[in-house]
Amino acid sequence: MTTSSARPVLDRPLSRRLFLRGSALIGCSAAAFPWMTSVTLAAAPFDERLVVIILRGAMDGIDVVRPVGDPNYAGLRSADMTGTAAPLPLDGFYALHPALAELMPMWKAGELAFAHAVSTPYRDKRSHFDGQDILEAGTGLDVPDTRIKDGWLNRMLQAVPAMSAQTAYAVGRDEMKVIEGKADVMSWAPDTRLQLSEQSRTLLEAVYHDDPLFRDASAEAMDIVDRLKAEQAADGGGTGSMTGGMANGMMAGKKARPGSGAQLAAFTAARLREETRIAAFSISGWDTHRAQHGVLANRLTDLAATLRTLRAGLGPVWDKTTVLAMTEFGRTARENGTRGTDHGTGGAMIMAGGALRGGKVYGTWPGLTEADLFERRDLMPTADVRSYAAWAMRGLYGFDKHLLETTVFPGLDMGGDPKIIA
Repeated sequence: MTTSSARPVLDRPLSRRLFLRGSALIGCSAAAFPWMTSVTLAAAPFDERLVVIILRGAMDGIDVVRPVGDPNYAGLRSADMTGTAAPLPLDGFYALHPALAELMPMWKAGELAFAHAVSTPYRDKRSHFDGQDILEAGTGLDVPDTRIKDGWLNRMLQAVPAMSAQTAYAVGRDEMKVIEGKADVMSWAPDTRLQLSEQSRTLLEAVYHDDPLFRDASAEAMDIVDRLKAEQAADGGGTGSMTGGMANGMMAGKKARPGSGAQLAAFTAARLREETRIAAFSISGWDTHRAQHGVLANRLTDLAATLRTLRAGLGPVWDKTTVLAMTEFGRTARENGTRGTDHGTGGAMIMAGGALRGGKVYGTWPGLTEADLFERRDLMPTADVRSYAAWAMRGLYGFDKHLLETTVFPGLDMGGDPKIIA
C-alpha cells in the first residue's frame, strides 16, 4: 500500500499507452450505441479498489436526496415534478428518491452514503462542457485550463510507485479526462468486435516489427483478444458480446441493456476482480430541464442497477472497494415552468462500497430560503466535492495530505476529515 511518504512521479517517462477507441488498427468495429460511455481502468500495487463514476448532465441532488426536513423544500418542488410515490426516509431530515429503493439494503448495511451541498469551484456560467472539464481536471479553477492535460485520478496514479498499466478498457465514445494523463492507462470497449485471423496476426507482426509503438500496441491488443475469448469460452459462449466475467457480475441472471451503466459495471467488476484497482466510467442523461420526474427516475433506476451490479460482481472484493459518483454541478432549487430544473451550482455526491462508512448523509446543509441560495437560485455549496475524493484517497491509500492538496487537487483545502472510509 502507498504510505504517507508517497511523492508524485510527474516526470516518469511514458513507456506504453494504448487507446483502441474504435480504431481501425486491427480491423475492429464498435457496436453503434449512441449513449455508450467510457470506462477506463488501471492496475496498481495495492489491494483497495476505487471506482469513479461521472454522472454527465448535472444530476439534481435536491431531488435524489430530498431535504424533507427543511420547511422550505415543499414550496420549491411540486408533486407533478417529484412524483407521488413517497421518498424513503434516511435519517429524519433527508429522504431518498423512490427510484433508488433497491439500494436501501446497502444503506442499512453501511455501504451507501451521500454528501450534500457539494460542488467544484465552478460558478456562474453553468456550462456542461466547462463544468465537466473542471470536475475531471480537479484543478480548483473556476474556468477550464487547456494547459492541464492530466485528470486528478491520473495524477493520483502518478504518485503510486511501480504503478503499471494493466488491461484498461474504454467503452463507447466518451473520453474519461479524469484518468487521462502521464500515468500508464489503457482503454477498451466491451462491445468492440475483434475479428483477427492467424494471417492477420502474422501480417501485423511483420508490418509493425520495427516500430516499437505499433508493435507493442498490436501485441497488447492481441493479448486482450485472447483473454476475452478465453473468458467467453469459459462461460460457454452464451453471453454474446459480454465476457464470462461480466456475466458472473450481473444481478440474479439479468442481462444488462447495451450501453447501460449496469453493463459497464459488470465489465468493470470483472476487471477489478483481477489485477485492476482503479476504474472510471461515466453515465450520461442527467440533464432534466423538462419532465424531470420520468427522466430522473429512469437514470436513477440505471444507477441503482449499476451499483448493485458492482456489488454482486465484486463479491468479497466489495469490502475493499469505494465508489464515488460525481456530477459537474447541481440544479436550481426551484422547478421551472416545464416540470424540470435548470443548471445550478450545489448538488449531491453518491458514495458506495464495503470500504465506506455509509448509512449517513455527509455535509452541512445550507438551507433553502431565498437568502440562503447561491445567487438566490441555486443550492449554496458548503463543501468542495474534491475534498471527499481526496479524503477517500487518504483513507484508502494513506496519501500525504500535502500531496493531495497540491498535486492531485491543486489549491484544495481538504478541511476536516469527514471519516468516510471505515
